[in-house]
Amino acid sequence: MSVKNLIFFGLLIFVPVSAAAHFLGWGELTVFITAAIAIIPLAGWMGQATEEIAVVSGPSLGGLLNATFGNATELIIALIALNEGLITVVKSSITGSIIGNLLLVMGLSMLLGGIKFKEQDFQPVIARMNASSMNLAVIAILLPTAVDFTSPSITEPTLQRLSVSVAVVLMLVYGLTLLFSMKTHAYLYDVGTAEEEGVETEQHETPNLTLWIGVLLAATLVVAIESEWLVGSLEVATEQLGLSQLFTGVILLPIIGNAAEHATAVTVALKNKMDLSLSVAVGSSMQIALFVAPVLVIAGWFMGQPMDLDFNNFELIAVAVSILIANSISSDGSSNWLEGTLLLATYIIIGLAFFFHPMIEGMS
Repeated sequence: MSVKNLIFFGLLIFVPVSAAAHFLGWGELTVFITAAIAIIPLAGWMGQATEEIAVVSGPSLGGLLNATFGNATELIIALIALNEGLITVVKSSITGSIIGNLLLVMGLSMLLGGIKFKEQDFQPVIARMNASSMNLAVIAILLPTAVDFTSPSITEPTLQRLSVSVAVVLMLVYGLTLLFSMKTHAYLYDVGTAEEEGVETEQHETPNLTLWIGVLLAATLVVAIESEWLVGSLEVATEQLGLSQLFTGVILLPIIGNAAEHATAVTVALKNKMDLSLSVAVGSSMQIALFVAPVLVIAGWFMGQPMDLDFNNFELIAVAVSILIANSISSDGSSNWLEGTLLLATYIIIGLAFFFHPMIEGMS
């Protein structure tokens, strides 16, 4: 068993601990912290189960499963927060996930992989396609925000109808990206897939499909329960920690939901598989922008919650900056430790800006 899986096994102790904290009334802060830690290994096992099922089901269905469950943890947390009316937290978690994957995950992968291998190569064609998709994501959140900014008289229902329409377009584009990567241009992605399948073949025989489907369903159910406790204690806990909802949504929740993917991206980078590492980091950002965000907008429409694509201007700037520097660094098809450092430095600066943002608002 790998070190990563051993860690995931160990962290599962926080599932009963968080249950005890919730039912025995140990305080909102304790519930928040223990539930957050409990979600990390559960997300890891969801990812592991999806990968094992993909080995049996084949590349096409496996790719669709990975695309569907890749950000399931974040989607579950966001849906529960949306149902509770925490629109600010939901929007912040969307932008935070994009920023975190492009800067923190890609930065750590390039830094550690670059220290070990000096320079690492990946396919620039895929990098350019990813860059174009992320540019579309910026446009999708820029225009509704710009419409609201330039039209003070626009009503919330009108803005939500615009957002739902944009969400439908984004989901169609997401479906086309899956068609492109898994069918019409699958050969462009063969390098990372072949390497990954080779590792799987060496490590074990055909997985037990029934077992892993059970693991996936059980982990998803427990993630939903833990997310309910996490969101229920969020407002009180963040106030006790002295954090704003904006900082919590942009920085803390994405790290919790993405921890397993972070570990995977860094692990494969340390094996000199930067193509696969970038597909995890950038692919996750694309899924958030083109699938998770639209699903949340449409879900908000049905829930009667005013969820739209009108984002905080500062969040929009942070996303645009993140995509700009990530596209710039990845466009040449190679990476090194200094480029990873630049991405991490950008993430730290953005994180500090979000931490002090409420103080800046209070002074204005």
